[in-house]
Amino acid sequence: MTQRNDVARQITVTASEIFCVIGTLFGIGVLGTRVEESSGGALASTATLLSPAGPAFSIWSVIYAGLFAYTIWQWLPRNKSSERHRAIGWLAAASMVLNATWLLVTQVGWIWVSVIVILALAVVLGLLVLALQRHPASSTAERIITGGTFGLYLGWVTAATCANITSAAVDSGWDLGFLGNQVLAVVVIAVAIGLGVLFTLVLGPRITVTAALSWGLLWIGIGRLTVGPESVPVAISAFVAVAVLLGFWLIRWLKARRSASPA
Repeated sequence: MTQRNDVARQITVTASEIFCVIGTLFGIGVLGTRVEESSGGALASTATLLSPAGPAFSIWSVIYAGLFAYTIWQWLPRNKSSERHRAIGWLAAASMVLNATWLLVTQVGWIWVSVIVILALAVVLGLLVLALQRHPASSTAERIITGGTFGLYLGWVTAATCANITSAAVDSGWDLGFLGNQVLAVVVIAVAIGLGVLFTLVLGPRITVTAALSWGLLWIGIGRLTVGPESVPVAISAFVAVAVLLGFWLIRWLKARRSASPA
């Protein structure tokens, strides 16, 4: 029965990867409308004060490559009955299904549904990376393909969730005025800092999580200085957030290394 469950998990992961690829083809405009043009432009890089500038989304290429590599990797005989893969396989499949679902619901303009989907995706990825923490990798390749991929995935989706919620709110007509909108954007950035710190405390000093979240915040800051809507306070807050997250990660990483060093 256990071996049958292992095969079912592997097949489900593979089917989910195929579904994710189909969703991506919609999102990049091959089969549908590009994300930045869908939902009436609510998700464009210039839509809100928390929209990352266009180059930020290049991180998806790395994440998608990692998901493809993981799908192949989990079929290797030594990984079939691995406790690590048993712990993350179903969650990985769910993340890919949710990713594709998000891309498809934005195609039809269901912006608030997309918020629900991306929140679910963030929770699934958090549980997945927590499972990785509990089941250490057995090799460098395993660490890169699983820890690297899903760490980047979690960090980026955290930044994207902040942007997605803001886009939905703005699209629904929420407006606190020139000053109020900037204050609220800074508050959301502060929440992102809190989440990044929490991830480092709970999941350990994973550079991929911190780097991907910092990447998203960095391009939010760049966007507020270059492509608009312009806001120097939001840009500064985003850059400070990057410094805080990387600084906190470094402190925890050095502490972990000292703890692991023999007395």
